[in-house]
Amino acid sequence: MSSCVFCKIVDGSIPSHKIFEDGRALAVLDINPIRRGHTLIVPKKHYENFLDLPEEELAHLSILAKKIAPAIMKATDADGFNIIGNSGVSAGQIILHTHIHVIPRKTGDPRVRFSETFSWSQGREGDKNLEGTADSIRNLISGNP
Repeated sequence: MSSCVFCKIVDGSIPSHKIFEDGRALAVLDINPIRRGHTLIVPKKHYENFLDLPEEELAHLSILAKKIAPAIMKATDADGFNIIGNSGVSAGQIILHTHIHVIPRKTGDPRVRFSETFSWSQGREGDKNLEGTADSIRNLISGNP
């Protein structure tokens, strides 16, 4: 889709801090992260939301999350992570291209509360060095700590 931000990231017309890519999906750092290392896993083919996503693609995204989460945690000194997927505008999906968030967490982080007042801004940490973070995670995924 020509107007979709993630489709433009996939085709390279919008730059990203890519940490992993295969033939079906890519993982990039969120440009407005909740925590350093906050990663988005995006299928290369456009699917608007989770209901449009074929089961084999959902399984692939889950397998990638399991593969890259340890590297994200190690690169950010996290001891846990959230996996979040929003489906539909009413659920907080801003970009209408299916994606999942992998957000590294540390003991003592402010909790994100899931309620009527859910807010991504609660406890937002950010990352001033996205490329350095991306390099660390990529190296760990490839086995070069």
